Amino acid sequence: MQRVGMIFPGQGSQSIGMGRDFFEHSHEAKALVYAVSARLGFDFEALLFEDNERINETAYTQPAILLVSLMAYTLFTQAKPTTPALFLGHSLGEFSAIAAAGALDIVDAVALVHRRGALMQEACAHVDAGMMVLLGLDDANVEALCHDALLEGKQVWPANYNQEGQIVVAGLKGDLMAMEGTFKSAGAKRAMLLNMSVASHCPLLTLAQAPLRLEMERSLRDTFSAPVISNVTAKPYQSKTEALELLSEQLVKPVRYRHSIAAVAPQLDLMIEFGNGKVLSGLNRKIAPECNTLNVFDMDSLEKVLQALS
Repeated sequence: MQRVGMIFPGQGSQSIGMGRDFFEHSHEAKALVYAVSARLGFDFEALLFEDNERINETAYTQPAILLVSLMAYTLFTQAKPTTPALFLGHSLGEFSAIAAAGALDIVDAVALVHRRGALMQEACAHVDAGMMVLLGLDDANVEALCHDALLEGKQVWPANYNQEGQIVVAGLKGDLMAMEGTFKSAGAKRAMLLNMSVASHCPLLTLAQAPLRLEMERSLRDTFSAPVISNVTAKPYQSKTEALELLSEQLVKPVRYRHSIAAVAPQLDLMIEFGNGKVLSGLNRKIAPECNTLNVFDMDSLEKVLQALS
């Protein structure tokens, strides 16, 4: 039996039209869109398929991405019931992973991450927050530069360890811009601000931790069908108690995606990415090229994955 890891993308993978093929060809996918629209009180069909500004607002981006990921996963499991070895997600994708593992109802998960996104926006509402991707610097160099910046009174932290030589930093936008020359002088091939109005995975989100934990207390179940890999520790967990602690920490601690994939790849024969785009597949090819990653993002890709597994 193949050892398969199910993985889920995070914020930044969104695009208008994502999930349309599922919606148009699956009664289950369409029912999910209608169910979350009724629960949250806004039209997910319009959010996903029509030109709009909301799709790039954190409070709406997160539920949209999670919904499409879980539509893909639901259709896959209906077509091929599978016992995964583990679940793993990048940032927001960790919530998709928990829902896929059975510890969150899908509609509850969409509502939870809508609230998570709103709390993140509220935490950054009174500061000019941002994120910057750095290419060509190693972890230790970035960590040292951020440490020195903090000593100088700047607010800049490592936020996403995506792959070797690709790290995202978060903090105050002015401080990030002031650090651009420092990063390039240290050897960064690129230091580019991202189109983000929040600073994810850093202490600027401390105010969001307590209210998010309360929301999770209400909706999380203590029923995990397989371990979920924590973004914070790059280690597995499988209980509500651990999830509450780790997902609260995840708001203010960096995402250790590269470390997570490097740790789990030797245990797996295959990974399958569920959701829009192929962001994680691209990272995985650099981190663990020996472990193939397939993608389910529309009905055609679903059929190809099913054929590959048959």
